[in-house]
Amino acid sequence: MATLLVTGGAGFIGGNFVLQVVADGFTVVNLDKLTYAGNLDTLQTLNGNPRHRFVHGDIGDRALVTKLLAEHAPDAVVNFAAESHVDRSIDGPAAFIETNVVGTLALLESVRDWWKARDDAARDRFRFLHVSTDEVYGSLGEAGKFTEATPYAPNSPYSASKAASDHLVRAFHHTYGLPVLTTNCSNNYGPYQFPEKLIPLIIARALVAEKLPVYGDGRNVRDWLFVEDHCRAIRRVLEAGRVGETYNVGGDAERENIQVVKTVCALLDERRPLADGRERETLIEFVKDRPGHDRRYAIDASKIQRELGWKPSVDFETGIARTVDWYLANQEWVQRVLDGSYRMERLGQA
Repeated sequence: MATLLVTGGAGFIGGNFVLQVVADGFTVVNLDKLTYAGNLDTLQTLNGNPRHRFVHGDIGDRALVTKLLAEHAPDAVVNFAAESHVDRSIDGPAAFIETNVVGTLALLESVRDWWKARDDAARDRFRFLHVSTDEVYGSLGEAGKFTEATPYAPNSPYSASKAASDHLVRAFHHTYGLPVLTTNCSNNYGPYQFPEKLIPLIIARALVAEKLPVYGDGRNVRDWLFVEDHCRAIRRVLEAGRVGETYNVGGDAERENIQVVKTVCALLDERRPLADGRERETLIEFVKDRPGHDRRYAIDASKIQRELGWKPSVDFETGIARTVDWYLANQEWVQRVLDGSYRMERLGQA
């Protein structure tokens, strides 16, 4: 696949994906609305690269999407475009419905109409890959993992909007024959993540010795996936995934939130000790839990491992150390992101 239309390619996962595939010789048309979490600084190294064209626009702009499809005839569309933070969805769910549901529908309709007009070979070659989340499955108890057959049970406005978009993608395959693929991933972490999410938020606050808020008792469990591994999984699904199928992508790294926070504190204490000699764990402060906070997520990624030969290559200890080192080395990027629209305040208290 030589040419990709990537939506949301200035965001965290999308930006990492674009950097990875352009470095490997792909041509990318990168469509991003540049909301608060979209950041062109992430793509700085691609300035002037003829294999990367950035387009500022919305997946809901059918005329623009149709124009880009006609001009570039991509071999695949990879849809990262989404509002993605649970806390923000609690404060303002309408934006999540607008982008994740209405926007995805508009994108699907534009792609379907363009794809139907292609010749047989081009239609057979084309793929539409939709990137989703494990949060659509709801919450687990102490045992068990999400599989691709787990019934959807979203509990937040964010996960409900992503569940709706997943269903639309499935429907466009079964109704219109559009060759779709869906991936549902666990919690990503790594370079270029917007600092409202747990790991970069804790790094940013701990560096300046601010209180480190941990929801509830800190025992909520997530499966952590290094973003570069996730990008490699998406590429593998594009290459060899079965049309119409869903693939769960996980890092096989379940951790309680409090464990993650303490690990970040220890890594920063080693690399950048506080002037007064305090350990950063002393900054941890348990705060009122998020409304409707899911207790545990865990991904069974055996299908993608069995069928496509992908498995995570970066364990949590290695990935979190690389992540902390990246943020320490890229404080200018962080400060430019913290432009006044977000100042590490708490969101989503309903």
